Amino acid sequence: MPSKGMRSICFSPRTPSFALAPTTTSTASSPARSSPARSTISNPNSTPGRRSSFSDYRTQQIIETASAIVTKWDPETSPYAKVTSLFYESKPEALQFLKCLTDLQTAMRLLSAQDSKDPRLVRAQHLMQIGMKRLQKEFYQILSTNRAYLDPESISTRSSARSSLSDFDGVDDDDNAAGADAIAEVEQVSSLAMDDLRSIAECMISAGYAKECVGIYRVIRKSIVDEGIYRLGVERVGSLSRMSWESVELRVKAWLEAVKVAVRTLFNGERILCDHVFAAFDSVRESCFAEISKDGAALLFGFPELLLAKIKKKDGTAPDRVFRILDMYAAISENWTEIESIFESDSTSAVRSQALNSLARLGESARSMLAEFESTIQKDKHHHSSKSPVPIDGGIHPLTNYVADYLALLADDYNSVLADILHDWPSPPTAKSSSPSSTEYSFFDSPRSDDESQEPALSARFSWLLLVLLSKLDGKAKSYKDASLSYLFLANNLSYVVSRAARGSNLGFVIGEEWVGKHEAKVGQFAANYERLAWGPVLAALPEEDPAATVSAEEAREVFKRFGSRFEEAYRKQSCCIVEDPKLRDEIKKSIARKLVPRYRGFYEKNRATAGARRNVGIFVKYTPQDVARYLSELFLEVIVEEGSSPSTSSTSSSSHRR
Repeated sequence: MPSKGMRSICFSPRTPSFALAPTTTSTASSPARSSPARSTISNPNSTPGRRSSFSDYRTQQIIETASAIVTKWDPETSPYAKVTSLFYESKPEALQFLKCLTDLQTAMRLLSAQDSKDPRLVRAQHLMQIGMKRLQKEFYQILSTNRAYLDPESISTRSSARSSLSDFDGVDDDDNAAGADAIAEVEQVSSLAMDDLRSIAECMISAGYAKECVGIYRVIRKSIVDEGIYRLGVERVGSLSRMSWESVELRVKAWLEAVKVAVRTLFNGERILCDHVFAAFDSVRESCFAEISKDGAALLFGFPELLLAKIKKKDGTAPDRVFRILDMYAAISENWTEIESIFESDSTSAVRSQALNSLARLGESARSMLAEFESTIQKDKHHHSSKSPVPIDGGIHPLTNYVADYLALLADDYNSVLADILHDWPSPPTAKSSSPSSTEYSFFDSPRSDDESQEPALSARFSWLLLVLLSKLDGKAKSYKDASLSYLFLANNLSYVVSRAARGSNLGFVIGEEWVGKHEAKVGQFAANYERLAWGPVLAALPEEDPAATVSAEEAREVFKRFGSRFEEAYRKQSCCIVEDPKLRDEIKKSIARKLVPRYRGFYEKNRATAGARRNVGIFVKYTPQDVARYLSELFLEVIVEEGSSPSTSSTSSSSHRR
């Protein structure tokens, strides 16, 4: 507000109502005594019958002393007083000014009790009005000129800055010394200004000028709070419904930072300053702070409701929105202790209610979005896409990527927040009859109860969501015509989920080591079933009893021919498959090689010579054991093998067929 406008508010003439409030005894030195006019003071011994007393003499003396100093600093009669600050020019004289007004108030009480028509009472009232007008001017000047030293950040962080510098005690560092001196200077100016404001406020409120004092304070300090909220990026908007989600997210990010700064710095600093200035008057202190902070706090803590209204719109229903909801929930909950402390009075209960309401609604929205996420898994429509077909190579389904990564991110960044939100939410079904319909996953593992580091509600919810995913994948696996490929698909996808839980993620901690261990074993079972179905026929081409036994030439030729044909067929089909997890890929290849290569080598070494002459052996014996081992090592490397090609053909042209 312009200074001219402020002066019109501060210095409007009035007739004060003098409350019978207790006055504080000032420790300032008494002003020099003025010589009272003889005509106004009667000697008790000079006029018999008149009840003059020392009290009358003292009252007159107080009025004369106040008249001298108040008149000196009356801006209406003194050009010097109009352009000079009393508290800046002479602090001792400023304290004397305050004491004279306090004493004048005492004298006015006595005169009013004795004779309300006493001319001295009228004079004292006139002096009080002039004195209060001067204090209004001083109060306004101190608040305005010391704005940089009375900003909420300086006030709220003063002690923390001092403590951080104390960590370097004993270190000869010029920069630290300079920083300490600068902080000390700011603290000194700030403390002096706060003490002056408190002295003026106590004098004015005790004299019945609370409205004028609080009015000046409220106008100046409220503008600081409102400006601070605006600078933090929190603006008053009617609705977010017409904004794009990208624009809304920018506002959310600004709000998240604003909450921390506003609570710990802006509102906290204003609370400290207000408590100090109006320390002697509880009701004034609380009502003043409420008026200063309520609009900014309502704007800040009301923003989540605008976001939730946006979430309900069609473009805001994606489960991904839950991350912003959880961020906002965490911002309020993590600062709740400070919020409750700063806005603890009845006059600021509306702010607490607003923050609590936003917190509750954010929690409800997060639970609703988790339910929507479960529905997304069931419908297989993540990212608003249509249902995805199973990968032809038995690889990882997009739904698996989406769900596992989603849950891992929630577990990593929002573990404690979700535990708080879900602790009183009904647990998912735990009975076998309630689990999703499935052949491979007709079970549900409840979270361990003996692990104090786990949150049972959170663990149960995540375990259930994973069960829904795995049951969905089990249904998708049935769409493969090749049974071996369905098991490879299950092994790939479950391995991805387990690896996200066991490696570099907090997901494993949430669902428990027991869950991870059981499902790692399940991956092994799927891989074993794949091996049996995909490579069992190749192994069965060799003699069952003793592959190293010598057989007839005709029988040897038949075994080699059968083995070569089945090996080519199996290799052609399995070369189209991939296993993305390096660990699982190596385990499957090594397992197949351990079963197949030694048996073939034994038969090869015993019967190759009997299968035919050297020049004709290639007709019957296409592969050496070394060939078989090499081709198996090239499995699952994303090589496309064309129909009718042999392992050797695919091997030589693999570089041109890699995806």
